[in-house]
Amino acid sequence: QVQLVESGGGLVQPGGSLRLSCVASGSIFSIKTMAWYRQTPGKQRELVAVITHGGSTNYADSVKGRFTISRDNGKNMVYLQMNSLKPEDTAVYYCHADLYLSDTYLEHEYWGQGTQLTVSS
Repeated sequence: QVQLVESGGGLVQPGGSLRLSCVASGSIFSIKTMAWYRQTPGKQRELVAVITHGGSTNYADSVKGRFTISRDNGKNMVYLQMNSLKPEDTAVYYCHADLYLSDTYLEHEYWGQGTQLTVSS
């Protein structure tokens, strides 16, 4: 019914920048919040940044001042601009959406398949 597809991951040198994108498609009435999580092997998935429909944001302490989350409600897209990247930012990044379906108006959560970011020289 609903798909989230991330793009933009890759290999970047420390200190570099990269932007992740995620588009939600399918039977969507409205998206409440969109977020980026990340996960490394052997660790729990952690919240990186979240943005509400109205544009309020919240960030993990480890990325404050370096990452910026934004969204385009008309296109059902969310972005994560990542600057001053560090090796410890290396992870699989997942897009998450908390939304209402257009056929049932029920609230559901969805995840993307993940995109790999590697920060290394």
